[in-house]
Amino acid sequence: MNHETDLATAEPAFSPADISALSHLYRGELYRSTIWRTRLDATTNWAVVTTGLALSLTFADERASALPLVLVGLLVAVFLYIEARRYRFFDFWRIRAHVLEVYFFGPILRGHGVSFERRWNEILYRDYVAPGLHITFWEAAGRRLRRNYGYIFGIQVVAYLGKLLIHPAPVATLAEFLDRAAIGPLPGALVLLGGVIFHGAWIIIAFATYRSRRGADRPRPKRPPSDDLLDLARGG
Repeated sequence: MNHETDLATAEPAFSPADISALSHLYRGELYRSTIWRTRLDATTNWAVVTTGLALSLTFADERASALPLVLVGLLVAVFLYIEARRYRFFDFWRIRAHVLEVYFFGPILRGHGVSFERRWNEILYRDYVAPGLHITFWEAAGRRLRRNYGYIFGIQVVAYLGKLLIHPAPVATLAEFLDRAAIGPLPGALVLLGGVIFHGAWIIIAFATYRSRRGADRPRPKRPPSDDLLDLARGG
């Protein structure tokens, strides 16, 4: 009876065929994370290209309207929405690959053989049985804002204000500045207020989700005086 209990509680062992299968599984997870990373780059490129096009149209002539910068801001917000959704799936595949790197390949690299530290194999199995995204939409949007879109929106704001201030001639009064900001029947004050609300929203999202970063409070190891991996690659 005790022998059977010991067998039931003993840690499983992977055969060479199992290890080979897990290696192919890792390649699949890494491939899927790479594909979703490429999709992230695509939406960022769209945002950069449309912003550049709006800048070209706005500053092509002194009397050109600043409206393209307003419209492209809304379009970039749509790109941010798409990219935040894509980032959630990229994060999903990336985590699986990272778990395999740390808990499967890591012990092998250290010469310890296959390890079942923290029961990573069971946790990963449960994730395959009942998969679930590991980051919320707002956290994903906050990450993309801090990494990419915050800079894009910032350039749009500076370009828009610069256009109003210098074209067709340097602004002389606040009334003239508000008059230039007007869009059709919408008064300039209302347009600027809408811009403050729009850009203030993404600033709030970026800062509100900053503390939700995974591992943000994790102690970081001190930076070594030399880069061991670089020295190893150089043959040093």
